[in-house]
Amino acid sequence: MQRGTTLLLKIVIYLIAVMVFTLFIFWLPSLANDTAEMFPEFSYLQFPVLIGLYVIGIPFYFALYKALKLITLIDNNNAFSDLPVNALKKIKYCAITISILYALGATFLLTQNALHPGIAIIVLTIIFSSVVIAVFAMVLQKLLKSALDIKSENDLTV
Repeated sequence: MQRGTTLLLKIVIYLIAVMVFTLFIFWLPSLANDTAEMFPEFSYLQFPVLIGLYVIGIPFYFALYKALKLITLIDNNNAFSDLPVNALKKIKYCAITISILYALGATFLLTQNALHPGIAIIVLTIIFSSVVIAVFAMVLQKLLKSALDIKSENDLTV
């Protein structure tokens, strides 16, 4: 890849990180307060939902960090080593973790009769997106692993 393309990818990852962090700090607490005031029968769910969303932020930011490491490895011409394979594996695990945590959260809201159809659509979209990312990372990981095997065989042949 050209340096400009990877620079653009890094900028996009940093922008995503800043935007999600801003949402976590400013928008989510005020949204939780407004929702608790509008629906007082569900106000007891305010803090469990907030805590759950903040917990989901941990694998999300870890996956962003691993994506930055992966782009840096590509920049340094280390794309065909074990480090990118490990980064893709960790991104896959983060995506699976995010989808499982969202499914658990949706199940919790469903048991509390608080799963609004709009929230259910958003949760299903996030779960589906996370599964797609996990499958894509798995495919890239296997492809890179087989390319590494071919490269090592060629290195041994010469």
